[in-house]
Amino acid sequence: MKQLFLMMILCLTFATTHAQTTNSHSTTTRGYTKKNGTYVAPAHKTTSNRTQRDNYTTKGNTNPYTGKQGTRTAKK
Repeated sequence: MKQLFLMMILCLTFATTHAQTTNSHSTTTRGYTKKNGTYVAPAHKTTSNRTQRDNYTTKGNTNPYTGKQGTRTAKK
């Protein structure tokens, strides 16, 4: 019984620490050169959908590729 309880706690801890509110689907953008000669590197972004709340740049979310926290407030 003690082992079962310990396993349940372990599973619950794993599930809550690895849960994300971000969109699980992402796409890669291509790099390009601007008219002024500045190069913009390729990047990852969330797949387009009808909300901004699950984007990597929205507050409360973390970009899994860079580890950066989101800073933008989602539009209503």
